[in-house]
Amino acid sequence: MFDLTGKTAVITGGGSGIGKEAAQLFAKHGAEVCIIDLNRQDATGTVNVIIEAGGKARSFTGDVSNQQQVGQVIGEIGSVDILINNAGIAHIGKAHTTSEDDFDKVYKVNVKGAYNCLHAVLPLMVKQNSGVILNVSSVAALVGIEDRFAYSVSKGAIQAMTFSVARDYIANNIRCNCICPARVYTPFVENFVANNYPGKEQEMLDKLSRSQPIGRMGTTAEIATLILYLCSDEAAFITGCDYVIDGGFTKLNN
Repeated sequence: MFDLTGKTAVITGGGSGIGKEAAQLFAKHGAEVCIIDLNRQDATGTVNVIIEAGGKARSFTGDVSNQQQVGQVIGEIGSVDILINNAGIAHIGKAHTTSEDDFDKVYKVNVKGAYNCLHAVLPLMVKQNSGVILNVSSVAALVGIEDRFAYSVSKGAIQAMTFSVARDYIANNIRCNCICPARVYTPFVENFVANNYPGKEQEMLDKLSRSQPIGRMGTTAEIATLILYLCSDEAAFITGCDYVIDGGFTKLNN
């Protein structure tokens, strides 16, 4: 099951966190993984781990918010069977406390970044009459989360983008789904808490864990496993869906 031999998978933000976990898992199942990441060191590190384990991987340094850069990278890769739009940034703030610059920054990376990758990859998938796209959204697209205005807006756009692409390209044998994780323990979360809540890191991590009825944050391995399934042939009947993976956050919180 979940055999990806001979397939090329592009993973944005694959240098760390969920993207890194997915990259390693996809390589383990036979895919050639192409990582696009703004951080050259992180991307190279993930590739080295994959190659040392006997897998196939390449790294590309690029800013997903720059359409020209994305186009050049996808041109170098050549053919794409799977696209995982994972790259993203977070932001703390309500509507009236979010500056225009911060709003634009979140939009450029989270929304325009995904669009740029779709814009570059979809013509290749249409030409080969096949492809799978997985967008990483968030529970923030589904429920109100305090002080996450810009981030929530961007993830809502990702969800809508998923449905639109799934509808427009179903006749081309291209599937498109998204996942909506709740809080997942990653280096990104560690750094985010350290930068925004100095001196209260453990308190905030405990608070984030308790906010989910299951009593903990998700793991990158748990998220990557769902991504693998949705991108595999075993999920060939699934398109235009948003999969919540949240430890009960959206349905069990009162």
